Amino acid sequence: MTRIFSRLLDWCLEWSRHRHAPWYLGALSFAESSFFPIPPDVMLAPMVLAQRQKAWSFALLTTVMSVLGGLAGFAIGALAIDWVMPLLERFEYLGAFERARAWFTDWGFWAILVAGFSPIPYKVFTIAAGAMSMALLPFVLASIVGRGGRFFLVAALIYFGGESFEQNLKRYIDTLGWIVVALIIAAVLFMRY
Repeated sequence: MTRIFSRLLDWCLEWSRHRHAPWYLGALSFAESSFFPIPPDVMLAPMVLAQRQKAWSFALLTTVMSVLGGLAGFAIGALAIDWVMPLLERFEYLGAFERARAWFTDWGFWAILVAGFSPIPYKVFTIAAGAMSMALLPFVLASIVGRGGRFFLVAALIYFGGESFEQNLKRYIDTLGWIVVALIIAAVLFMRY
């Protein structure tokens, strides 16, 4: 079995020590909350693994920039929803957007909190919140709690896992990586057929 995931992990750990890595983490956190598809966890985790002493500052940076990005998504929804709808449809987020709108109708504040914490595409909820004119203060509070809870949890798991976590990850990363690839392929095939 090819050790591609081990090499990727080594590359990520090396890159996460780069002096500009926090800037990239902040930019990714902002972008993901409003339009970019890759979650910041993919940078946060290796950065905490590489520099555990900065775990909490990385989690705080990710949270702050994600909430600011969420506000940008909110503004997109409030000011440009007619322009965004074709893009949501093109990138196959329209179904998620409609679900987000239904969740707002039923749960409001709690929909943002859950979307901020879970792997649900948060950007869809930020745009939907703006499009549905959600009150800004509850939106910001739910975003802080949801995003902060998620990113501080990721940082805490890696911080407290310590070196044994890193060693186990390095030992099993290739097996886990190929399992995830197989699951993704199976899910795509299942959804298509």
